[in-house]
Amino acid sequence: MIGQLIAAMLGTLAFGIVFDVPKKEYLFCAINGGLGWLTYLLLGQCGADMALASLGSALILTLTARILSAVRRCPATVFLITGIFTLVPGAGIYYTAYYALMNDLALFTIKGIETFKVAGAITLGIVFGFALPQSWFARLSSAIHDKRRIDKHVGK
Repeated sequence: MIGQLIAAMLGTLAFGIVFDVPKKEYLFCAINGGLGWLTYLLLGQCGADMALASLGSALILTLTARILSAVRRCPATVFLITGIFTLVPGAGIYYTAYYALMNDLALFTIKGIETFKVAGAITLGIVFGFALPQSWFARLSSAIHDKRRIDKHVGK
C-alpha cells in the first residue's frame, strides 16, 4: 500500500508539472493525490466496489482541494484536477475500446458499464464536494490569514 501511495503522489506531481501548476503548490498537489488514492484503497479494503470507492475518494479530494484553496489562496482546480488524476478510469476506457474493436460485446458491455459507473461516481463526488457553501471555506481562509497577520505583527 505504501508503494501505491508513493506512486500516486509521484504521478500526481508529474501531472502537475505537465500542466504547469505553480511550483510552490507541487507538494500540496501530491499530498492531495496521495490522499485520494489512500481513500480509494481504504474504501476498497472495507468492501466498497470501484464506483463507491471512487465516489468517496473524489469527495475527499474535492473537500481537500477546497481547504487547500482557502489556506494557500490558490484556485481549488489546481489541487482538484491534479489530484483526480489517480482516480480516472483510464484502464477501463482502454479495455472498453479494446473489447469493442475485438467485437467481444459481452466484455465490452461489462467493462463499459463499470467504467461509466466509476466516471459518474467521480463526477458526483466532485459535485457533492462543491455543494458545500463557499462561505465556510472563506471563513477558514480569513481565520488562518488573520492569525498569520497577528502572529507577524506580534513578532512570533
